[in-house]
Amino acid sequence: MKRLANQNAIVTGAAQGMGFAIAEALCMAGAGVAVCDINKEALQSAAEKLKRHDTPVAFKPVDVRNKNEVFKFVQETATDFGSVDILVNNAGGALHTPHLLDEIEETHWNLVMDVNLKGAFFFCQSVISIMAEQGGGSIINMSALAGHWRASLAGVQYTAAKAGVEGLTRQLAYDWGKAGIRVNAIAPTVTITGERIQSLWDSKTDAEQKKVLAAIPLGRLSTPDEVASVVIFLASNESSYLTGTTIDVSGGRYLR
Repeated sequence: MKRLANQNAIVTGAAQGMGFAIAEALCMAGAGVAVCDINKEALQSAAEKLKRHDTPVAFKPVDVRNKNEVFKFVQETATDFGSVDILVNNAGGALHTPHLLDEIEETHWNLVMDVNLKGAFFFCQSVISIMAEQGGGSIINMSALAGHWRASLAGVQYTAAKAGVEGLTRQLAYDWGKAGIRVNAIAPTVTITGERIQSLWDSKTDAEQKKVLAAIPLGRLSTPDEVASVVIFLASNESSYLTGTTIDVSGGRYLR
């Protein structure tokens, strides 16, 4: 039997990159998957690819900053699938905002904080009552090494947002553990998840790239599939006594 058979998951920001890799890994593990993203066309294309796997798939465009949209999507998923056992708050990123302090405007700060942190809060808030009624569930929040160290390709708005995600994770784990709800986070290092990250990486000189890689004991960047495999672990019973923690998927980067 597949590891997540008879389980149902929601993945945010799943149209491409890390989110799509996570959604596909969940499908391959046997879970039913409901995916959302603000990019309608990319989301529909992603959903068609996910439907190739022998598991239920649903999709809907959702702006994670909009509480009404979030709650409606979660309730529809619970009704259509019969349960919500897994939530992966993946929507986020630096969102094309500047990384230099004097170039960061209030709108940049608000966008990054709202998508990364407020969006995760809305989804957690909307799904926890459902999970508690079911007798438990697993919430996985996507942080970053920046959340408890520093960012390489993003500014302070991103670092602050991800630090908030880790705080949200710890508090919810403490508050809802007795209801059987586990809440954990994953903190990847630089992972090439889309065109923007690729372009930011490519814009670095050879010397700058070598400096980054030299700081990673494993000597390379991570892949979306490597991060997705940790999601599967946290979603499964193999991590049944793990909650309130952040798992670094960093190749040992900040050990040096």
